[in-house]
Amino acid sequence: MSIWRLPAGTAANMTVFMSGSREEFTLIRRADEMASEYLSGVRDRPVFPPAEARAALSAFDESLPVAGEDPRDTLELLHRVGTPATVTSNGPHYYGFVIGATLPAAAAAERLALAWDQCASGYANSPTASVLEARAGRWLLEVLDLPRPSAVGFGTSATACGLACLATARRALLARAGWDVQRDGVVGAPKIRVVLSEAVHVTIKKILRLLGFGQRDLVFAPVDAHNRVDPARLPPVDDRTIVCLQAGEVNTGEHDPFRDLIPTAKAAGAWVHVDGAFGLWARACAELRSFTDGVDLADSWTTDGHKWLNTPYDGAMAICRDPSLLSETMNADAPYATAEPTSQKNLTTEFSRRARGIAVWAALRSLGRTGVDEMVARHCRQARRLADGLRAAGVEILNRVVLNQVLGRLDTDARTRALVTACQQSGEVWFGPGVWQGRPAFRLSVSSWRTTDADIDRAVEVVTRELRRL
Repeated sequence: MSIWRLPAGTAANMTVFMSGSREEFTLIRRADEMASEYLSGVRDRPVFPPAEARAALSAFDESLPVAGEDPRDTLELLHRVGTPATVTSNGPHYYGFVIGATLPAAAAAERLALAWDQCASGYANSPTASVLEARAGRWLLEVLDLPRPSAVGFGTSATACGLACLATARRALLARAGWDVQRDGVVGAPKIRVVLSEAVHVTIKKILRLLGFGQRDLVFAPVDAHNRVDPARLPPVDDRTIVCLQAGEVNTGEHDPFRDLIPTAKAAGAWVHVDGAFGLWARACAELRSFTDGVDLADSWTTDGHKWLNTPYDGAMAICRDPSLLSETMNADAPYATAEPTSQKNLTTEFSRRARGIAVWAALRSLGRTGVDEMVARHCRQARRLADGLRAAGVEILNRVVLNQVLGRLDTDARTRALVTACQQSGEVWFGPGVWQGRPAFRLSVSSWRTTDADIDRAVEVVTRELRRL
């Protein structure tokens, strides 16, 4: 097929490819070549881009073209300038922020789904997406062993999914108090309190702020030495209380004692939500499952795919025990676009959306129950290996390393900060700073399927070398 060009004088440099044209396929193939080239080098690329690569990003400081540039030139610029300045979080040497590399099956499924270009709001827009996301939701409940009738919404992040869950929680509690949020809104509604861990993740605070909760509405539950909510000091709760617990505290990786906390909260009529961005996946591992005992008694849960399931970014899950409560709260039906209550647009914050659950489906299908179990167990074993190596090098390990998090510091705050900077600048490993009990620390998260035991040993070698240089 030929290429259709806009008339001269309007966009003379812009080439619009007709559907199925040779030029379109050439462009896509070139992008695939670039992606393959990138992936082939993730083991040897600098984990954080060097200064010259970051400086070269100034090439993107262009004025908006009047006529438009050739798509091929645009792609080449993106690869030539953009690729060298990326963080190699899709490789084996990245230990920051609990970010897993993308599994091949998930990446390939995402690539195909991008070509489909589906609006995955409901069955009418995409039967394939609707069926696959429904299946992915059922598999997710199975692998995490959560109540099977629960609704699963696939959203952009644990923040967006948490927003859906906590909005549902408030609506449910107010309904029990005789207040109809849909009819009367929240102004003048009975007061709802939220009990949070003192070690709560910042995203939960953000969600509550967006929902209109103020500081006076929040009560913080004291934690023990491992940043777990202490059941003996749980603040009073009642049937107008949302209790937010954690599966996997961001520094220590520890889980709140659900078996002791949730029955107490539920007996008082409270709603219990569990933020399980990464720690909820411990439930999929026989070796670690005991940490999550009782978590299935909660009312709602959130977790991420990009962390321990190693799916692409922008894919998280909102899980609610009562499907109708979630779908009624998040309903987005319109006269021109009605759908089943279980449609994704009625379970998440997005109306027009891509089918994020397809990558989750592909990951679960390619790993299976055993594969998920083995990957989670391996990362925890590697975290212990990493902790042992760092401890031998002179690092103080601050947590029990029960999961995939390793928290450390040196003898002075200045040396702690200097070590983090030196390791980041080396380009050989990357991990981030943190704060533990008011003092600087650093945290390494083992969550990439690409990371081998040899990579762990290399990380120890890099840290040991930089320690000697300090």
